[in-house]
Amino acid sequence: MTLSKEMLLLLNLAATWYMVGLIWLVQLVHYPLFLHVGEAKFAEYERLHTSWTSWAVGPAMLVEVATAAALVFWVPRGCSPWWMLVGLIVLLAVWGVTAVCSVPMHARLEKGYDEAAIRWLVATNWLRTFGWTIRGVLMAAMLWQCLNSRPEMSIP
Repeated sequence: MTLSKEMLLLLNLAATWYMVGLIWLVQLVHYPLFLHVGEAKFAEYERLHTSWTSWAVGPAMLVEVATAAALVFWVPRGCSPWWMLVGLIVLLAVWGVTAVCSVPMHARLEKGYDEAAIRWLVATNWLRTFGWTIRGVLMAAMLWQCLNSRPEMSIP
């Protein structure tokens, strides 16, 4: 079975929207709750959080980046190659913020409760939240564009 360009787009869309939902949950619920864990068990909590969260985000992030990169070179009919490139650039920016801001803050928090680090994590995570949301809208628009370019599948 070969993977069609359209299936690649749908796989990318699914991974992206999974991450959109997850990042909003993290931003509005999970990270702010760090302030209420308490100092006594915070380091252990953070180590578990980092380990368990990796299982929830890792596969989706890898699928998303692989399919986003592939879509730059293997564009479905009717979709804009430029928008695929923009989508990949936005995703790489999100990964950059993750590497430069989120990962170091989590490493710092594994040493213990640090309110300033938690607040920085919440503040900088807005960049990832908006980045993934922009990607979600962009990839949905790409699907719309792809479907509407085909008379047999056009949406009124």
